[in-house]
Amino acid sequence: MVDIRTVGVIGAGQMGTGIAHVCALAGYDVRLNDLSRERIDAGVAVIEKNMSRQVARGIIDDAAMKAALGHIKPAESLADIGSTDLAIEAATEDETLKKAIFKSLEPHLTDRTLLASNTSSISITRLASNTDRPERFIGLHFMNPAPLMKLVEIIRGIATDVATYETAVNFAKSLGKTTANAEDFPAFIVNRILVPMINEAIYTLYEGVGTVEAIDTAMHLGANHPMGPLELGDFIGLDTVLSIMNVLHDGLADSKYRPCPLLVKYVEAGWLGRKVGRGFYDYRGEKPVPTR
Repeated sequence: MVDIRTVGVIGAGQMGTGIAHVCALAGYDVRLNDLSRERIDAGVAVIEKNMSRQVARGIIDDAAMKAALGHIKPAESLADIGSTDLAIEAATEDETLKKAIFKSLEPHLTDRTLLASNTSSISITRLASNTDRPERFIGLHFMNPAPLMKLVEIIRGIATDVATYETAVNFAKSLGKTTANAEDFPAFIVNRILVPMINEAIYTLYEGVGTVEAIDTAMHLGANHPMGPLELGDFIGLDTVLSIMNVLHDGLADSKYRPCPLLVKYVEAGWLGRKVGRGFYDYRGEKPVPTR
């Protein structure tokens, strides 16, 4: 098994910063990459803000925060990621983009570097087959937000070897996470169950069975969910929800996974949820207001 000391994270968005956050707190040296230095710096600022919240809540102390931030270094090119022991891709949920990232990273990799994708739905086998090391490629699906959520799904591609799998499990556990092994089928376990529920909630809205507020209240209080499915869709990002539904529909060829037309319309309108200020709720005021 590879002795992981350095971790490269490709993508300084919501998931990438969360992964970098937990890796740095666990003592790993982290190199954070994105398309520009501005994006990387913005990602580091988010990590510092989130760690400050943990300090305020007594989850970590100030010394742990300072030490963790000291472990994070900007990687302005993929060449800076190539020498790490484990490179984790955390880009947008788009297969073409993810394959392009791994292909661009390939010339810079050491022989021992392990590759991982944080994809929430795309075939690990297909992503791995696009690289020069399918046996050293694995899915590490962190839940959002990564600093708070305890689960990491571990997904082996058909070519992933035992040593890579065991290294990935040990790595996730070293972050204080619990692991669940998922076979390489569309959307794995969590999103195979969760995202169709969100899609069904959108159908419930689309068909006029209930309002945004009624649907979320019903599932929040009636099923004891921490948040309603429409609020959760906004939190995840409606573009990501649509992408996962398309992966399920295309990969399993079952009409029950057909994305709701209303979901498609919201994405076409650019109403993607919290990250843009508007989705099934409008977040631009003092409190979220339903948009339908």
